[in-house]
Amino acid sequence: MSIVNAKEIMVEALKGGYAVGAFNVTDLLQFEAVIDAAIEKKAPVIVQTSVKPSQFLGTNMMVAIYRTLAESAPVPVCLHLDHCTDVDYCKKCADAGYTNIMIDASKQSYEENIRQTKEVVDYCHKVGNISVEGELGTVSGVEDQIKVSEDEAQLANPEQSIEFVARTGIDIFAPAIGTAHGVYKTKNPKIDFERMAIINKMLNGNGIKTPLVVHGGTGLPEDYIKKLLAAGGAKFNVSTELKRTLIDAKWEYISTHRDEYDPGKLDKFVRDETRKAVIHWMEMLECVGKV
Repeated sequence: MSIVNAKEIMVEALKGGYAVGAFNVTDLLQFEAVIDAAIEKKAPVIVQTSVKPSQFLGTNMMVAIYRTLAESAPVPVCLHLDHCTDVDYCKKCADAGYTNIMIDASKQSYEENIRQTKEVVDYCHKVGNISVEGELGTVSGVEDQIKVSEDEAQLANPEQSIEFVARTGIDIFAPAIGTAHGVYKTKNPKIDFERMAIINKMLNGNGIKTPLVVHGGTGLPEDYIKKLLAAGGAKFNVSTELKRTLIDAKWEYISTHRDEYDPGKLDKFVRDETRKAVIHWMEMLECVGKV
């Protein structure tokens, strides 16, 4: 069966020196495109939904789409809830069949972040084979309902990161290292590669325990991606690029086929453009052919 949690495939990624792409989707077309790309390139993949799309379509609908597409796919596929700040909604998605849950209590106090994160971890591990992602520090930018200004952004402290992982029991960890959600305002964003490498060595230097996540993938220069791979990044989140691809592809097709009223052709074009974007990321993350 191709249904897996995130930690399963991230451990293999960290061992192999590559990363798994985690792609945020908002509809069936994107869902299909992401899995089509994974099958074509023989790559493991994580399909992510932010809270709003999950609520709009409904958790049961999201999981039904996931199982329908993933169970017949010859590659491992994870369904991840991204940046959820509501403990109860995390539990609802775990009950529905999501295989990885991110509880984002990073804007809370350190102790409250630990309390909420541990509550979700304990619940998900009790429900079944569900891995949990937690975050320490804050990533600037906008992601669904999460808005963090550059002034509010705070990088993860390495020593505190180790304590956070130990006290919460999380399976995968997202340390804030300077990446941002949305679109970067500069071609050379200030990313703390050394901080990432130090945290990875402290957590996984004597055997892989807690693989690391890189948030804010869209817009990162390719050489930055290589450095983050070398520093231990095993999961890269890509959201804004897929949103832009979806809207731009629809605009392009409709603009050049103004007298055509065939939704099927429009959908096919959008799905193919999304598939191409996902494949480009899989190639940069060096996960092609890893299944």
